[in-house]
Amino acid sequence: MLAAGSGRRFGSDKLLHALPNGELMAVQACRNLLAGVDKVLAVVRPGNEVLVECLKAEGAVVEVCLAADQGMGASLAFGVGASASAFGWLIALADMPSIAPTSIVQVANALRTGELIAAPSYQGRRGHPVGFSSDLYRDLISLSGDIGAKSLLQSKKDQVYLVKCNDPGILMDIDQPDDLKLLNHK
Repeated sequence: MLAAGSGRRFGSDKLLHALPNGELMAVQACRNLLAGVDKVLAVVRPGNEVLVECLKAEGAVVEVCLAADQGMGASLAFGVGASASAFGWLIALADMPSIAPTSIVQVANALRTGELIAAPSYQGRRGHPVGFSSDLYRDLISLSGDIGAKSLLQSKKDQVYLVKCNDPGILMDIDQPDDLKLLNHK
């Protein structure tokens, strides 16, 4: 789970922001992810001890990415490298607290049955988390910059298996305070 962003557009540490249900954003995202996978590795930026402790309390393994300021690609590569022996990776974002655990399970199961890349789809739109087979380890650890795995997804677009989900949460990331209004209408 990528939790190393700076939250500049939000105006404060959005991952520690309380959602309408009272839970912290990153904690809710972590709980949903833990309900659908065997293990969660959370990648955080240096200096956010409160977030580290909250995620550890939920049962996540937490790793601090010293290169977090280099962007999402660097954090993603770091997380994959820190879990090199995994069967595959579901790249989840800590600012997406509304993804249903069943959607997470569906993406994980697509990887378990041999898909190279799997992603949930809602009303024809691809969402998160995106799953990558361990066959893509080298590609993932070589990512850098702030575009995450977009270049990898583009180069392998014919090998992306879309899992149809009835879950608008796979599309709802919280970048600005106004985005929180979407959570009330889910």
